[in-house]
Amino acid sequence: MPPNNAAQITARIDRLPACWEVWRLVILLSLGAAFEMYDLFQTAYLSPGLLSSGIFRAGERGLFGLTDQASFAAATFAGLFVGTIAFGSVADRFGRRAIFTFSLLWYTAASIAMGLQRTYVGIDLWRFISGLGIGVELVTIDAYISELVPKKIRGRAFAYNQSVQFLAIPFVAMVSWILVPRAPFGVAGWRWVVFLGSLGAIAVWFIRRSIPESPRWLAQQGRLEEASKAISEIEARVEAEIGQPLSEPVAGPSEAGGMGKFSEIWVVPYGGRTLMLVVFNFFQTIGFYGFGNWVPALMASKGANVTNSLQYSAIIAVIYPIGPLLCALIADRFERKWQIVSAAIGTATFGLLFARQTSTMFLIVFGMFITLSNNLLSYSLHAYQAELFPTRIRARAIGFVYSWSRLSTIFTSFMIAFFLENFGTKGVFAFIAASMLMVVLSIGTFGPRTGGLALEEISH
Repeated sequence: MPPNNAAQITARIDRLPACWEVWRLVILLSLGAAFEMYDLFQTAYLSPGLLSSGIFRAGERGLFGLTDQASFAAATFAGLFVGTIAFGSVADRFGRRAIFTFSLLWYTAASIAMGLQRTYVGIDLWRFISGLGIGVELVTIDAYISELVPKKIRGRAFAYNQSVQFLAIPFVAMVSWILVPRAPFGVAGWRWVVFLGSLGAIAVWFIRRSIPESPRWLAQQGRLEEASKAISEIEARVEAEIGQPLSEPVAGPSEAGGMGKFSEIWVVPYGGRTLMLVVFNFFQTIGFYGFGNWVPALMASKGANVTNSLQYSAIIAVIYPIGPLLCALIADRFERKWQIVSAAIGTATFGLLFARQTSTMFLIVFGMFITLSNNLLSYSLHAYQAELFPTRIRARAIGFVYSWSRLSTIFTSFMIAFFLENFGTKGVFAFIAASMLMVVLSIGTFGPRTGGLALEEISH
């Protein structure tokens, strides 16, 4: 049935069943993001190797009078901030598929350059440049997935997306545990960790060939023939898989087409959503990265040496890809905003309990519970903020609101270092708990409902 408007394209997407063809597209996009996640979580695991190599200076003060590790983390998130706020809109202009490819290649080239550096200034500079590509990539993938999957499984799609992405976290933790304390073939182990992540340049071309452009985006640009062709190819594979024709699509509400403008994110009803997500993102990342990027340092503050802190961190990191699979069981059963609120309460509670532990076993156990709470927070926030804006400004809006989480994390790196040095782990998690309270208030009070609704219904 050739469509003659964007509403019919949307209806054809939303009547797709939860089958392998749909999950295949989600997995392929998520594999692209896994390279970014690998790079993002290097922040925690490379620092011991950079210290032992003499590139980072133990006991000395760098930017703003704090440690080189804090400066390294800040450079990462400064790049993410600029990438998301300045370039997040390029996927609305040039398409999801093209920017997905370009940003992954950008990150790969910058990571290789960082792995060749011999000074902390060079490391931080190329870390910033790498962050530009990662910031654009993660925004693009959120928009891409929300537009490709039917409304009834959108929550599960983001949960599976997170699970595949997070496979990179235990992987980087394990290879760091093995390589960072060593120098295979005379090359410092931290460099091997960086170069392994750069294999994304090889994989990206195979991934790119297997995914279509977003039919929703094409339709909003007035390219209805291309949109029909893209969804027709998906429909043909789905029908071959299920062995029967798909049901007739029932057209629902439509959105205005054309190229969106930044000013649109401030008009009713999007202005209130934008402000709510700015506050939310500024504080949510303190809980997620405040723990994730500082696990080895937090373990070391409890008495573990470098090798053991990396080992314990690797054990905790195993939870990252498992947690989203558990989240998938409830992803489309409960309202998204209340999942975010529950996750924030869990991160605050388990963090405060973690700070009181002295036993290695209980440190690992509560570290896993914090990670599970962060899994729920991460999957649900990525799904939620992608749902709240129309297709023509989706990437632009996600980029803007998400950039505040990156801006926050620039300062969070220094704040975590400050609290850890002056008040220990109890001070760190008191800071995180206060931030999670702001998450609960912003989403719980002002967040709209999105469960089971088409993107076009939510945008109205």
